[in-house]
Amino acid sequence: MKKLLSVFLALTLVFALCGGALAAEETTEDLAGQLVIVHTNDVHGSIDTYAKAAALVDEYEARGADVLLVDDGDFSQGSVYVNGSEGANAVALMNAAGYDVATLGNHEFDYGWENIADIKDAAEFPVISNVKRDGEFMLDQTVVLTAGDYTVGFFGLETPETATKAHPAKIQGVTFMSGNELYDYAEEQIAALNAQNVDYVVCLGHLGISGNYSSIDLLENVDGIDLFIDGHSENTIAEIAATEGVGQDNKVGDTILTSAGSKGDHIGVAILNDEGITISDVVTADYTGSNETVAAAVAAVKAPIDSAFSEVFATSEVTLDGNRAPGVRTQETNLGDLVTDAILWYAKAQGDAGVAEENIVAVTNGGGLRATVEAGDITMQDINDVLPYGNTVAYITITGEALLEALEASTYNTPEELGGFPQVAGIEFTVDTTKEYDQGDQYPNSTYYGPNSINRVTINSINGQEFDPEATYVVVTNDFTAAGGDTYYTFSTSDDIVDTGAAMDTVVVDYITDVLDGTVTAEQYGEPQGRITVLTAVSELPFTDVAADDWFYDAVKAVYEAELMGGVSDTEFAPDVNMNRAMLVTMLYRLEGSPEVETAVSDVFTDCADGEWYADAVIWANANGIVEGRSETEFAPNDTMTRQEMAAILYRYEVFKGAEEVEAAELEYADADAIADWAESAVVYCTDAGLMSGVSDTEFAPAGSATRAMGATVLMRLAA
Repeated sequence: MKKLLSVFLALTLVFALCGGALAAEETTEDLAGQLVIVHTNDVHGSIDTYAKAAALVDEYEARGADVLLVDDGDFSQGSVYVNGSEGANAVALMNAAGYDVATLGNHEFDYGWENIADIKDAAEFPVISNVKRDGEFMLDQTVVLTAGDYTVGFFGLETPETATKAHPAKIQGVTFMSGNELYDYAEEQIAALNAQNVDYVVCLGHLGISGNYSSIDLLENVDGIDLFIDGHSENTIAEIAATEGVGQDNKVGDTILTSAGSKGDHIGVAILNDEGITISDVVTADYTGSNETVAAAVAAVKAPIDSAFSEVFATSEVTLDGNRAPGVRTQETNLGDLVTDAILWYAKAQGDAGVAEENIVAVTNGGGLRATVEAGDITMQDINDVLPYGNTVAYITITGEALLEALEASTYNTPEELGGFPQVAGIEFTVDTTKEYDQGDQYPNSTYYGPNSINRVTINSINGQEFDPEATYVVVTNDFTAAGGDTYYTFSTSDDIVDTGAAMDTVVVDYITDVLDGTVTAEQYGEPQGRITVLTAVSELPFTDVAADDWFYDAVKAVYEAELMGGVSDTEFAPDVNMNRAMLVTMLYRLEGSPEVETAVSDVFTDCADGEWYADAVIWANANGIVEGRSETEFAPNDTMTRQEMAAILYRYEVFKGAEEVEAAELEYADADAIADWAESAVVYCTDAGLMSGVSDTEFAPAGSATRAMGATVLMRLAA
């Protein structure tokens, strides 16, 4: 194997790639005799990625490089463009793009183990993995590819979490390696590839950098991999670099660890030559290159699906929060409320649950809610994006004691994120995270452990009635959790499980259409409805969701005591709830002493009602140039606000207060190129003035949501 003389890490795009052939001409560096690996992971149906990846291959080849195009799994699920074909559309487009090798992700098993053979047969490139069924490997374990003068040995690894992430009925007989078995297997593949005198050993490891048996865990136990291309946790190079256990130059031991984000938001590039390995990534939103042939194939896939799914069937006055964390995997959200309300309504309407209505509840795993629905029109595609798995509504009949165990197990690491985190209807419960989870035995065929005792969860009520651990309840859920998926092994032990066959997405559509009359209102779903309380450290504040050791505690305390912000209820501040436009201008308005206004808000913005809590604030802020409407007649008070929008409003407020305007300047953030032109000066000002900081040392996250905790922090700094 060639000895790597040096390794250089580029955390941002090394080459100024613009568009098509033009980019190749403008970037004149000759790469003749060098190997380039272009890689994707967790594309999840963002199929435009394939035309961009193919264009990058074209550009690097035009510069003389020998190029390999590889994928790290989770390509067959995640959007309407691939779900209906069970991944066949994704494989066809990967064929068109010229992929050289791929491995499996956990979501390749969403359609059952039989579909793996279909993927293998359809792919015009090798698909490699370490997964077994009935004791036999389902796919080839390794492949050696030649590119120019280089030979590269690849092997693939699948996350053991697939055992609980995939529907249990769809992976019967399938086994996933973990622990020493996984480490020993990797060492065997490295030895086998080195025996073939390869120049480089590359692992396509769909493991992720968090959780048990992560890529970092493996690399701390296994030597001999030159480049580890990761997936599953969907991180960028910069995020990996900031992770504990990762050293200088993104190395764990002697191995370079890289990944390319999620849903095609980045495409990874590794340049390998006698002097070392350079890794970088391309932000696809800024990259205009597109392979025409692949783009045409993508368009052919999209056209009939867009036609079928673009129909608007409802509207929402609010954004329905499907974010991971903070979001559906850490806390109650309004989207979780909506979906569980829908399946609970369905069960009660059918009248076939077998128990009194007051004993029917709904639970669904937060990890099954895959997208946020923005305020405005709702299409069939929006609902399919939220519920892409084709799950059906199921009933399970269990005791209260078993229900309590399921909730305890499914919040074992709260407030950390967990795909099994329960979104509920008909249940009000509390999780006390100041108490340890009393871990018991490992659940059968699972990576999760049941509780020895109930130590953290208290069920406060069931449909407004006292909870009875000895009573019989019917839990309306999805077929995945009913079969014991995620942390819900207890559900699978029921003697009475009924799969209704009703598609969850159809039930949600019917609920919105028939029960909500086609409108998701702010009154009903503007905020989470207080079904789940997460207790952290003891706080002097009245809010049960603000702990004394939370980073935002001082800010919340300051703005609450100054009467600049209140809670969403008497006991909840909702620090992780996304701020909307009305919230921020109201905060600034209060900071100014709530000056009188003479104009009615409805005379200026037709979507704002006179007398609403934000009405005077909107008029004041608009009149003083602090904020503009989305249009001449609409303000969009309930629109979720991004961090760069927050910066822009704060900057205009400071200018209103007499601050000097500033010019846009170069920012230190690795994602500075993602900041919109109109927000650059604002981000510069807010950063320099100490009003806002990055979400990490290297990233500002301009498109990230601004939460109430962030708003409290900014308001405290303004008031200081």
